Order: sequence, then C-alpha cells, then structure tokens
Amino acid sequence: MSRRDQAPTCPECGKTSTGNFCKHCGARLGGQFCNQCGAEIDGGAKFCNQCGEKVAGGGGARVPAGAHREAAASVVGGQNLPWWIAGIAMFALIVFAGVRMVSPGGPGAPVAAPQGVAPFAAGGGNPPDLSSMTPREAADRLFDRVMTYVSQADSAQAQAFLPMALGAYERAQPLDHDGLFHLSLLNRVAGDLEAALGNATQVLDVDPDHILALTAAAEATVEMGRTEEAAAYYRHLLDVIDAQEALALPEYVAHAQIMQSVRVDAAAFLSAR
Repeated sequence: MSRRDQAPTCPECGKTSTGNFCKHCGARLGGQFCNQCGAEIDGGAKFCNQCGEKVAGGGGARVPAGAHREAAASVVGGQNLPWWIAGIAMFALIVFAGVRMVSPGGPGAPVAAPQGVAPFAAGGGNPPDLSSMTPREAADRLFDRVMTYVSQADSAQAQAFLPMALGAYERAQPLDHDGLFHLSLLNRVAGDLEAALGNATQVLDVDPDHILALTAAAEATVEMGRTEEAAAYYRHLLDVIDAQEALALPEYVAHAQIMQSVRVDAAAFLSAR
C-alpha cells in the first residue's frame, strides 16, 4: 500500500482514521503545523521541511493539546466567530497602531516587531525560523502573527497559530509584565477569560497601578459580566494613570495607542453605568 493510500494518523490520539475528524477522539484531522517554526507539514512527516524539527511520535506535527487548543478551536473557528472578530479585531488594530506609531519613521514605517525580532510579511513568504530565537522572542513573534491575522479577520490562520502562541508563552515562563499582558490578550482571543484575568492579576499583585494590567483585568471582567469588578479596575486606572504615564515604562511606550485610549474607555464605561 502506498503512503498516499494509507489512512491518516490522528495528531491527538495517534490512531488511524479518515474524514475530517478522528472517529476515536473527535480531533480534527489535517491542518498540522510544526511546533517549532509554525510551517504546515504533511501528516506523515517525521521532520519539518522548513526548520528540520523532529515531529514527536513520528507522525504529523501537533498543535499543543489541552484546554487552550480546544478553546481556540471552538472560539476562533466556531459559532462565536462574529462577536469574537468584532471585539478582538478592534483591539488588535489598536495594538498594532500603537507599535506603528512608535516605530522609527512614524506611522508610514514598517511595524516594528517585539524585542528586536525582524518583521514578517503576514500575507505570504516563508514562516519565521523560531528555532533560532529565545523562547520569549518566539512567543512574541507568534503573538505578533496571531494579532496580525486577527486584525485582518483571517480566522483560519489565527486558529492555526493561537495555540502555538499560548504554548510558546508557557515555555517562556517566567514572564515580565509585558509578556503577561500579551498572554492575557491571547487568552481573551481563545475565550479563556478566567486565564486572561489571572494573567492580569498576576501583574497587579506585584504592581497594583500597572495600566496595561488594569486594562486587561477590566476588559476580561466586562466580558465575564462582572461589571462591579470592571468598574473598580477602571476607577483605579483613572486614579493612577497620570502618574503611570510619567514613568514611560517600555511596555507603555510599545503600546502607546492603548495608553492613549484607555482613559477615554474607562471614563465611558463608568459614565454609562
């Protein structure tokens, strides 16, 4: 029997199955990506043809399994897509507008990638070689890629890279405040609001006045329907934002557009109650 005639192997349970979903565990078949560089590879490949990374178990490269993967698949590719795109795409545009505004050359210059990572063309070209980066650089690169696809309303590509981005930040632990803010945003994209709030409060436990963490916590609790908590976060944000802006922390500079909008957003939320 030729390789083409063989039934594909499920990337989750390792058993052979046909169709779009595994008959043994229900996982989606096909659409497999290298955990190292993000390139799509054949289901039977033992090594990635882009970076040479060995595929665990000798089968197709697996998107990280677990709750993050399931949440990403259900939210990004499921019935919740319309409201997910409406809310998160706007926030993604703000994130990238902020990076663009502080990049050399102003708004017309190419977007500067986080922590010195070279920019990539989201619409084509070869995937970045994550194997040459530190865990944090790879995580930021995948965050950059996910949010680019979200801002373009490309849910298929966002779905493919979101679990890898979440896994990359887990491997890059411990994270600084900016990394936890990125992870909070990715967890909101995945629909894991408890995790998103947990990332934000992890920062607030160390720095109760951190503007990005207060914003992330407020937005997560708003989406969870916990408006009293959201109001408390927004009130505290308005109390400390002037002093925090004067600190000019690196993450504040990198997300300048968000820093410019949170005051208005907080005031609008509180006035509408």
